[in-house]
Amino acid sequence: MTTTRFAPSPTGYLHIGNLRAALFNYAIARQNGGTFVLRIDDTDQERSKDEYIQGIKDDLTWLGLTWDRVEHQSARMDMYLDAKQKLIDMGRLYECFETPIELDLKRKKQLNMGKPPVYDRAALDLSEAEKDALRAERGSHWRFKLDHARIEWDDEIVGTISIDAASVSDPVLFKNDGQILYTLASVVDDTEMGMTNVVRGSDHITNTATQIQIMQALGGTIPRFAHHSLLTGPQGEALSKRLGTLALRDLRAQGVAPQAILSLMARLGSSDPVELRATVQEIVDGFDISKFGSAPTKFDADDLGPLTARYLATLTADDVAETLANVPAEQRPAFWAAIKGNINSLDDVAGWWTFFQKGPSAPLIADEDREFVAQAFDMLGNPPYADDTWSTWTSAVKEATGRKGKGLFMPLRKAVTGLERGPEMADVMPLLQSKPKV
Repeated sequence: MTTTRFAPSPTGYLHIGNLRAALFNYAIARQNGGTFVLRIDDTDQERSKDEYIQGIKDDLTWLGLTWDRVEHQSARMDMYLDAKQKLIDMGRLYECFETPIELDLKRKKQLNMGKPPVYDRAALDLSEAEKDALRAERGSHWRFKLDHARIEWDDEIVGTISIDAASVSDPVLFKNDGQILYTLASVVDDTEMGMTNVVRGSDHITNTATQIQIMQALGGTIPRFAHHSLLTGPQGEALSKRLGTLALRDLRAQGVAPQAILSLMARLGSSDPVELRATVQEIVDGFDISKFGSAPTKFDADDLGPLTARYLATLTADDVAETLANVPAEQRPAFWAAIKGNINSLDDVAGWWTFFQKGPSAPLIADEDREFVAQAFDMLGNPPYADDTWSTWTSAVKEATGRKGKGLFMPLRKAVTGLERGPEMADVMPLLQSKPKV
């Protein structure tokens, strides 16, 4: 059975970059009737917070990405320690004692000599007596001993990948303070949970190579890997500098529709055009990981506005009943029908209702139209207005002033609404609660 996972670290709120991994893994699981696991990678106890865990769940729920079960790495420490001992017994995990400063000096020396900055495995040459002496004065970390052979796999996005393990440092699996690192914990979990597919960012490619060897050493089955491209800003700039403004919770607060986000992210970076989809199921049905490329993908948050507007225009008053709670029930259908094609988010609704109650904050009246508008408003009675008020009124104004076409309709629209464009005026007039003022 297909099993995938989304494995965020609860050290912050989810941002738009995290969403690609969540959505891709979710779609693969749902397309195949499989299991989608939300795995909280909380081995970093100091930085992991309950508020971030809840935030992750809230964001996924808002998007409609439901999980089948939740796992917490913090509850699985014994399994990681068992794997540690197994690797030690196999001679594949060894203790090292270099400090960060010593490692940095080694890297600089190798670079100055024109060599790749790969760990030299000096710890393997230490005698037991030397190790005991070092343990007495400093902490230690543990590295996985890579088999210096080529590591290859067929990536579902990037294609065939081949990495020479000799060009990569033996990865640290346990830090000096005993913290279990992602590299090992993820392998143990993916193996024990039977992950069949793993989709994550292309910045994990080298990490995947080392994890494949660890997985093989522990007797696990290698899943199908896919590494999606990383997002950049619209000009190709690093997106990481803007992630504070691209948290999913912030986009939600800005009134962006979840369907807009999912529709964009399900196609962005693929050979298929972005198409608005109304439901998560439609997005899953149209998802094809083989259509994605490996080149960096430009993301522009401004694209979410038009998609949100298009989505909102498809909804009925009943669909947004909570947002329309302050509008009298008998007026909601007409009110929503009038404005839904003229809003970019549900946050705009309140402003429109205020307008219908009190009129525009500032009518737009050109000096040359002021006398005309005053005459026209004198010919308009008091509300309530009927469905035919706009046509009856403008016909009477045309007859009285001789104005017609754009010269007739545009000054009246701007005076009544304070806008140059907006809902059909025939829909606006019956909703007005007070007579327009010059």
